[in-house]
Amino acid sequence: MAIVKKQYICENCGNKTSRWQGKCDSCGEWNTLKESSPMFSDSASMSSLSSAQPGKIQRLSEVKNTLKSRFRTGMGELDLVLGGGLVEGSLVLLGGDPGIGKSTLALQLANHLTDAGKSILYVSGEESAQQIKLRNQRVAEAEDILVLTETNLETIIATILSGSFDVVILDSIQTLNSNNVNGVVGGVSQLSYATNVLMRMAKQAGVAVILIGHVTKEGMLAGPKTIEHMVDVVLYLEGERFGSLRMLRSSKNRFGSVGEVGVFEMRDSGLVEVPNPSALFLEHRQQPTVGSSTTAILEGNKVLMLEVQALVNSSSFGYPKRTTSGFDVNRLQLIIAILQKNLKVNLSNQDVYVNVAGGFKIEERAADLPVALAILSSYYGKAMPNNLVACGEIGLLGEVRGVTQIDKRVKESEKLGFEEFYTAMKSSVKSSKISVRQIKSIKDLENNFK
Repeated sequence: MAIVKKQYICENCGNKTSRWQGKCDSCGEWNTLKESSPMFSDSASMSSLSSAQPGKIQRLSEVKNTLKSRFRTGMGELDLVLGGGLVEGSLVLLGGDPGIGKSTLALQLANHLTDAGKSILYVSGEESAQQIKLRNQRVAEAEDILVLTETNLETIIATILSGSFDVVILDSIQTLNSNNVNGVVGGVSQLSYATNVLMRMAKQAGVAVILIGHVTKEGMLAGPKTIEHMVDVVLYLEGERFGSLRMLRSSKNRFGSVGEVGVFEMRDSGLVEVPNPSALFLEHRQQPTVGSSTTAILEGNKVLMLEVQALVNSSSFGYPKRTTSGFDVNRLQLIIAILQKNLKVNLSNQDVYVNVAGGFKIEERAADLPVALAILSSYYGKAMPNNLVACGEIGLLGEVRGVTQIDKRVKESEKLGFEEFYTAMKSSVKSSKISVRQIKSIKDLENNFK
């Protein structure tokens, strides 16, 4: 007789162990190990494998290349991030912090698709039908969306298969539970099983399924990181919770490019697309200001013009502060050290604060040069020209390195009325409206502040 062994799974990271312990060895969280379905001995597993039938092997040359049809969602920014629209039979994960606007975006999507003649089922495990109706009256005028308030996975699957739906939205995946698997609701076992069942159902029935997943600060509930390897598309809605700007990013997309970003503005009527985000980010930049510079950041195929602000002030303590918002603080420390070494600028007794206006987070190294310009402008008390854009990565030796797709950045700067562009390489754009200045080293910037 096979010996049954117990198995414990961490609800936070999914690590498996054969015995219970208070602290998970993998992630370090306490009281997250829960008993899962029993696993059998190796001899029992081998006997079950030997009785299995071999699968069918195919040659790629013999596989029919049938592309899944794609349809527009009615929201341009969302279609851009998805790679052109939703694909039949795809499984999309929409993640984000609580209260960031995931449910609002999903409800607006359901309204747009309903208006386009698509059959939509909105499944909610968190809100009642009355709550959904109240929220829908705020974001839309239509009330023809089909709503199912249910958390049992088997009931949801049976309902989907009983109808003919084009898109199913589940809000949220953490609330689903199944009687076929052990574990608490929202745990790794329940979450993985529900995602796997929904994935197979979506592929077989040709229904596009959108899963909404929460990311909690404490990490006690399994978030989208646990299941994102199963789904076809992973979208993250980001932004400051008490701000109006929202960024929709794609970190995984089997049907399109990765790295695209959609920009929305949260209003009383819901999320509104921002067709020209550069104008929104630069709306307060009307005249030259000390400690301010402009850069062109590439997000997917979109160029965003952003304002970088810096404040240099005498430190009141022995150790100066280095604070950032929207920029990597470690990168700021590096830029300060390079400026001190190459330009003999003494910032050892100065507090340095850097902020990216509008709540945007810059991860591209092209922002090194505008950050350096903003710091020098604040340190010397001299404003940079208001018609200047800067892009470039700064090396440890003070050299300025080039960035990709410089011509595209120059064209966007010219379109918005800028007249001068600082970068490490010459641009092939021929225009009399904007001049490109080649910056080989940060020492070339000294003359701007003398």
